[in-house]
Parts: sequence; structure tokens; C-alpha cells
Amino acid sequence: MQQGLIFDIKRYSINEGPGIRVTVFLKGCPLNCQWCHNPESISPEIQKLFTASKCIGCEECCRACPVRACRLTPDGIVTDDNLCTLCGKCAEVCPTLATEMSGRYWSVDELLKIIEKERPFFEQSGGGVTFSGGEPLLYPDFLMEILDACGRQQIHRAVDTSGFVKLETLLRVAKYTDLFLYDLKMIDADKHKFYTGVDNYLILENLKALAESGAAIQVRIPLIGGVNADDDSIEAAAAFVAGLSGGKKLVNLLPFHDIARGKDERLGRERDLNGLCEPTLDDLKRAIRIFADHGLTASVGG
Repeated sequence: MQQGLIFDIKRYSINEGPGIRVTVFLKGCPLNCQWCHNPESISPEIQKLFTASKCIGCEECCRACPVRACRLTPDGIVTDDNLCTLCGKCAEVCPTLATEMSGRYWSVDELLKIIEKERPFFEQSGGGVTFSGGEPLLYPDFLMEILDACGRQQIHRAVDTSGFVKLETLLRVAKYTDLFLYDLKMIDADKHKFYTGVDNYLILENLKALAESGAAIQVRIPLIGGVNADDDSIEAAAAFVAGLSGGKKLVNLLPFHDIARGKDERLGRERDLNGLCEPTLDDLKRAIRIFADHGLTASVGG
């Protein structure tokens, strides 16, 4: 049976597709967006997170570590990465959750049991399950198996993807998916590569092909001041989405918020967020108006 590396499962989610949903976050992403709200989603490996302000210096983690990779210093617990095997024993005994592990492998059966517990909320609200990330299509076999299992239980299935995958994989997954939440960062290829680390040619071509296949798609655009909230960027995105095959696509605008700095610190990661800012209310209103001029309905969130 297939397994997927999952770093979070969010119940009662209302912003990841229609109705009340369970959102499953798979770990690993081929993009490295400068604005990413979930930096723990980028690495396809299990990671250790440490919050120095929560550490009380009890040294329980030091005693629990089978390879003595943890030691207490004046700055809190320090882990020797050359020794650490990421077994998670330190996190299991930490009384304040100063040490946490991000990511564990789940089987389809394990995950399906969690999802099925939320069925009453699905039935009342028209909700279901959303697979997000990271990039859930990094685990295509696992994803198709759990999507198929959910489908047989008549649970609505959504997949949130960057689209940076082989077209063959995307179309195979589409056979088991009721709705795609397709992330469209920007149309300008050079800017896209600068801010995400990858070219967007494959992403744009895959979105066109997915639309031509008849798949249900909502387009999600992270709106970042200083990056893609200007008129030219919004106009280019609106024109591209309006030109997609099939019916008019709903557009969700996702405003950037500087909420990931704490996660960066817990991961021991540094990131330059200079030049990135939250879009203003005028930016959002202007974006909605530009999409409307192209015959598209855009809303904030969703």
C-alpha cells in the first residue's frame, strides 16, 4: 500500500474548496516561493522544529535521544545534524512542545479513517477533502489511491496544485479529482523564476491542457504587494485565465501576510522578505475589477 509524507491535517477547513473540509498537507514542493506561508512544506524530508522561547531547559530530550544528538546550551537545545536520525524521540518527551517533528508517513487506510470521521460535516455543508501541500502530486500513486478510496465513499475530492508536474501525471490524477485548485503565481516568466525558483512554462501549459480536458478548476492567485499586485501583472493573469477552454473559471485572490517568520526561525531557516508586502484594500478592489472586465468573478480567499 502506498504512503504519503504528511505534515498537517486541518479539520473544519473553510478556505480550501466548497463547504467544510478536511485539508491534508503533503510535504515537499518543487517550487521555493519567497512568500510561502508554510516553509515546512518545501522539503520532501521529515524535519525537526525548535522554538527556543518554549524551552524550559529540562533536558528530557537530551536523555531521550538514542544517539545523543541533543545538548543544552545557553541558547537552548542544539541538535547535531550529523548525529540526528530524526527518530522523533526528543519531540515525544518534550513537555512544552519546544521540539516538534514536521512530517510523518501515512498509509491510505490510516488517512481514510481520519477523513471519514468528518463525514457529517461534509454532508451538511457540501464539503469534502482537499489535498494540498507542498505539492500533493509529488506522490501521484499515493494520491490516486486515496482519491479513489474517497470517491468510492462518495466524498468530494479537491486537489490544490502548483501545476509544476508532468502533464501525464496531472491528467491521470484528474480522473480521480472533482475539483482542482490551481495556483497561478504570475504570467511573466522571468519574474516567476526569480520569485519561485522555476520557470512557469510547464505550469501555464498544464493549466491550458487541464482546462481542455474538461476538469473543474478554480484558479488561486497569491496576491503580493511589490511582486504581482500591479495592474500589468493582474491584467496579464486575467487575460490568460479568461482565455482558458471551458466555462469561466472562478478566481480566488489570496492576500500575502507576513506570518511565516516564526516558522522560519523554528526551522533554522533565513529568508529575505524585503520588498514583499500585504496588498492594500485598493489593490484587492482593483484586481477584482480587472478580472470582472474580462468576464471573470474574483473573490478574496476561498
